[in-house]
Amino acid sequence: MSRELAAYRNLKDISREEFILPGTSVCGGCGGMEALRLAAKVLGDRVVYVNAAGCFTLLAVFPYTPFRGSWLYTTMGSAPAGAQGVRDALDVLIARGKVRPEDDVQVVVVAGDGATYDMALSSTSGAIWRNLDFWYFCYDNESYGNTGAQASSATPYGARTPTTLGAERRKDLFEIWRAHRPAYLATVSPRYPVDLSRKFEKAKRFKGPKLFLAAAPCPTGWEFDPAKTLDYGRLQVETGLFPLKEAVGDGPVVHTYAPAKRRPVEEYLRGQGRFRHLFEPVKQAALIARIQEDVDRYWARVEA
Repeated sequence: MSRELAAYRNLKDISREEFILPGTSVCGGCGGMEALRLAAKVLGDRVVYVNAAGCFTLLAVFPYTPFRGSWLYTTMGSAPAGAQGVRDALDVLIARGKVRPEDDVQVVVVAGDGATYDMALSSTSGAIWRNLDFWYFCYDNESYGNTGAQASSATPYGARTPTTLGAERRKDLFEIWRAHRPAYLATVSPRYPVDLSRKFEKAKRFKGPKLFLAAAPCPTGWEFDPAKTLDYGRLQVETGLFPLKEAVGDGPVVHTYAPAKRRPVEEYLRGQGRFRHLFEPVKQAALIARIQEDVDRYWARVEA
């Protein structure tokens, strides 16, 4: 695998070659699929994807997958352990001369927020602690999307789900991961493809855990028209609800994009079915204000 790093200055620098073929069975307008497609353009085809049970399990119907790479399916809580087994096996084969170093492949965990924030958090913690050389890609659609969009600990405050009416605040997974001091850590959004590509390319420099939290607007679970995925993906960042940032090792957090003037969170909340109760039949101004205050407090700390 070539270690020469590409430069991503604008959209024209993003490869037109596709490493995830079209015609998958994921939902129309899936933001997580868009983010993974962009990531794959940087990772290439020498990859073993280790998939935790979830929405993206739909990508593989045995014996077929849309990936130009290999695919391993695991339970919801064990994808990092599966990645450990694949990585260890490759290292043993290389050490014994049965696989040439130049034929090595990248090991990439693909998991939703249900597995990442909840079920596989201990498995992920162990893999980071062991300094496993792997990539972790979480498509964060803020619910257990594959089984009916029930609440996960990534579900935002105020959102209605089939199991809750107004969830509590999300876990700050970025800081939980950062406390482990991984080799590289970043948030990405498919609506900011150059930022996403730069981060995946930058992560190639580092050996060890490389962790990515990807915004994944979900028309099915969030209850909006799939044609508006682009709009909600952009508003998620422009309102400041999903900051784009990165950290290397135990270094400082760097925000790679900060909205010049943040949009009101109400623009993001309005129109999503999961937040309809905040506006109908009576507008819940205090709850909306609390969401806005949380965002303002976060960015006040950043700007300070």
